[in-house]
Amino acid sequence: MPALGERFRAAREARGLTLSDVSEQLRIRAVYLAAIEEENWPAIGAAVYARGFLRTYARFLGLDPEESVAAFNASSGAAPASTAPAPTAAEPPPAIAGPRQGLSPVIWVASLIAIVLVAYVVYNAMTLSRPATSVGDAGIAASASPLPSNTPGPGATDIAAAGASASPSGSASPSASASPGGPNTLELHFTSASWLRVSVDGGASIEGTFPAGTVKTFHGKTAVVRVGNAAGVEAFVDGRSVGVLGKAGDVVDRTFTL
Repeated sequence: MPALGERFRAAREARGLTLSDVSEQLRIRAVYLAAIEEENWPAIGAAVYARGFLRTYARFLGLDPEESVAAFNASSGAAPASTAPAPTAAEPPPAIAGPRQGLSPVIWVASLIAIVLVAYVVYNAMTLSRPATSVGDAGIAASASPLPSNTPGPGATDIAAAGASASPSGSASPSASASPGGPNTLELHFTSASWLRVSVDGGASIEGTFPAGTVKTFHGKTAVVRVGNAAGVEAFVDGRSVGVLGKAGDVVDRTFTL
């Protein structure tokens, strides 16, 4: 008697069918049908699946299903089938299930856009909430105002002395004197915005751009002053006015003995 696989192949070819034709009608993959005809049982997997496919294929070809299963048990050494139901032709073994598909590219793109937006919002929030640079009681801080174009040293950093920064309204800071007076004192009154740098007794300089209404007071023996808009600054020495320091827009250097 021909081998089990040969009987299935002969019956199929007698009907003029290809493995693809049978696969479409039985909804069994052609690779499993070929495995039956070649008696390549490991390619199918568990014996229960091989028996199910054998019965379905045998009925389709007009062969005896139980005889085919018995021949399979004898040739493969598989134990007789249990009472558990055999899988249907439309239910392939779990081992041959197709690969699990990953996330859709649209979901990946949407997730990436969401991450970028969140990072942008967080960055803006941190930038806006960052406090402005403040000046300590004895420190010197950098000012955001650039050196005027008619002042030497373009790009130099403006420096504001402790307590000398202007308030948001443009008025003088609380630490500045409101009126001239006192011995060994130099007071500079701003009638218009001007850049200023002062060094007292060779010590650390105060440097920055200050608005109209600002008053700066210095104590010592000698004060070296440079202004970027001389007409906007009036000087007082020991309470006496010495007049404005120059013409509008002029850069002027003055030395005062206090």
